[in-house]
Amino acid sequence: MEFEALIRERFSVRSFKPDKVAKEAIDTILAAGHVAPTGCNIQPQRILVLQSEESMARLRTCTKCHFGAPCAMLICHNKEESWKRPYDGALASPVDAAIVTTHMMLAAHNIGVGSCWVMHFDPAAMREAFAIPEGFEPTALLVLGYPAEDAVPKHYHNETRPMDEVVFYEHF
Repeated sequence: MEFEALIRERFSVRSFKPDKVAKEAIDTILAAGHVAPTGCNIQPQRILVLQSEESMARLRTCTKCHFGAPCAMLICHNKEESWKRPYDGALASPVDAAIVTTHMMLAAHNIGVGSCWVMHFDPAAMREAFAIPEGFEPTALLVLGYPAEDAVPKHYHNETRPMDEVVFYEHF
């Protein structure tokens, strides 16, 4: 798919078919995340692929925003491996995890797999449900599956603020 069409047509899918996501599709999505840029190429992301009935049931205890998806990827970042900005100690790893998630979300759409980036989850519940090691921070949840026939973007999907409200040249 052409990039312009890809970024304009992708939307957050909240209605999925029950079909399992093909292994080849999962591998393609993960490969896109694997090549995403990270601060100093440290690659602090850790991705937990959830697709068994048991894992998806545990996921449903951590968020109401699973939308019945048959697959999910929990993107975490390892705070201890993160590049740190020397001026204030800010970590690059949360941003790195977001970039990785964006790459995977776009790759999914490109191959016909729907996704929804979910931030509405309980990190402590996620940590407990999936035995996430200390130092790894759950950052984003990408629920995945083949879009149901009734899957459509939310009514506000194509609404954007005027460019001059969000872009400034030289000064604010």
